[in-house]
Amino acid sequence: MSKIKARHLFAGAALAALIYGVAALVPAVAADSTIPDFMQGGIGWNSAGGMEHVAGSPLPVGQDPKVKYVPNNVGGQPTWRYGDVNNPNLTDFAKEGLKKANQMIDAGFSMYNRTSRCWQPGIPTLDLSPGRTYFLQTPKTVYIIWQRDQIVRPVHMNVAHSANPKPSWNGESVGHYEGDTLVVDTIGQTTKSFVDLYRTPHSEKLHVVERFRMIEGGKKLQVEITVDDPATFKQPWKGTKVWEKVTTQPAEPGNVTGTFAEEIRCMDGEMVNPLNQAYADKLEPIPTDKDGAEQRLLSGG
Repeated sequence: MSKIKARHLFAGAALAALIYGVAALVPAVAADSTIPDFMQGGIGWNSAGGMEHVAGSPLPVGQDPKVKYVPNNVGGQPTWRYGDVNNPNLTDFAKEGLKKANQMIDAGFSMYNRTSRCWQPGIPTLDLSPGRTYFLQTPKTVYIIWQRDQIVRPVHMNVAHSANPKPSWNGESVGHYEGDTLVVDTIGQTTKSFVDLYRTPHSEKLHVVERFRMIEGGKKLQVEITVDDPATFKQPWKGTKVWEKVTTQPAEPGNVTGTFAEEIRCMDGEMVNPLNQAYADKLEPIPTDKDGAEQRLLSGG
């Protein structure tokens, strides 16, 4: 069995374990009462809103105030994220990258979330993507699983980073618990990924620290994100993202939307217009086993 197939099968098995409570695959973290239980019986956490700025830190990249952004499912015609290149915390390198993405939108290109093209988004972009997140906690590794396309991200517990980690799409993540908080430290991300949904570029020095903890009596999960990359940002910045505990019911015959068994996979979809080759040529290709296996399935570590 190839490494790629093995990883893909593991992703499905891990997700099934979380959703359906297969005890043989999920070690009893609850046996240690000092460790927070982010698994919550395998029901998962639904994305709740966008990222909030942490007071006292520089602002992360946001929408250009001169360009209106309308997300999906709020009424009205949705528009595209358009990065504010006047953010004073951005370096010239970051501004140039954002300008390239904005210019594509100016030219009529429909910008998209890279996960819809089967590309892993990197960290912290994965935290900011819509959809449901699951945790599989074991003594040596915590797996953070994004339900859409079943992206599996391993966090190696209580170990130091490798001296020179090989760049990968989600980088090398190591973690530890601090009371009720899971602290995740990530380096070694490929420079082919972006820092956020505005397509802010980064260098090989990108360093991300996430602090996961449950709030509001366990009804919500919050992550505080610290992003540091001297090539992109003049100073490190912080933001928070919140998920809500899933309250949906098990699937019924013929209906899995919004249920525990919801499954959304990447595909070409309607983004490719065969009658407009110039437009189609601007799209990133769907990764293949030959030239994009790590882009599609591997999450580093």
